[in-house]
Amino acid sequence: MTRPDTRPAAALQAQPTEENIRELVYAFYDRVRDDSMLGSVFDGVLAGRWDEHLPKMCRFWSSLVLGTKSYRGNVQQAHDPVPGVEPQHFSRWLYLFLDTVQDRYEPAAAVQFMEPALRIAQSLQLSRFGWDYTIPPEQQALLDRVAPRRRPAGHGHDLPTRPTGEPFPARFVGRQMDVDESTPAE
Repeated sequence: MTRPDTRPAAALQAQPTEENIRELVYAFYDRVRDDSMLGSVFDGVLAGRWDEHLPKMCRFWSSLVLGTKSYRGNVQQAHDPVPGVEPQHFSRWLYLFLDTVQDRYEPAAAVQFMEPALRIAQSLQLSRFGWDYTIPPEQQALLDRVAPRRRPAGHGHDLPTRPTGEPFPARFVGRQMDVDESTPAE
């Protein structure tokens, strides 16, 4: 497979395109593979499958940033089986990704990648480590800087406070998994 040029562009990109998203993805994963903390984690999962994974990541970012709707998948499920992932891996992934984005895009374009990356990392961490997990302050500060709250606290629409460990306040709708479907519903 011919890989695109992964060197930083001479001029920062003003807008994301399919082509420069592909260059971003390949440059970023080159850094991940070479990274002493992340390389072995990713190689443990993707060994022999990088040629399949990288185009999928191009479709993922193109769908998020350009709205192409070319990615089909579940981010939570894809990351659930990754063994040995700890909070510091998320921080390192974010650092490498955001740094790669900043090397390639003007600030207004870079934010189009940064905000979803930070939100996805936050979601994956809460899913993996539990609702009581506290997002590392450096990650939360980055998210607050890139995507500040739309309304200041105390100006309506704030979420109610709940005691630590209280279950998520929503009823899940649908059929129970242990219901025998061959039995008619009452």
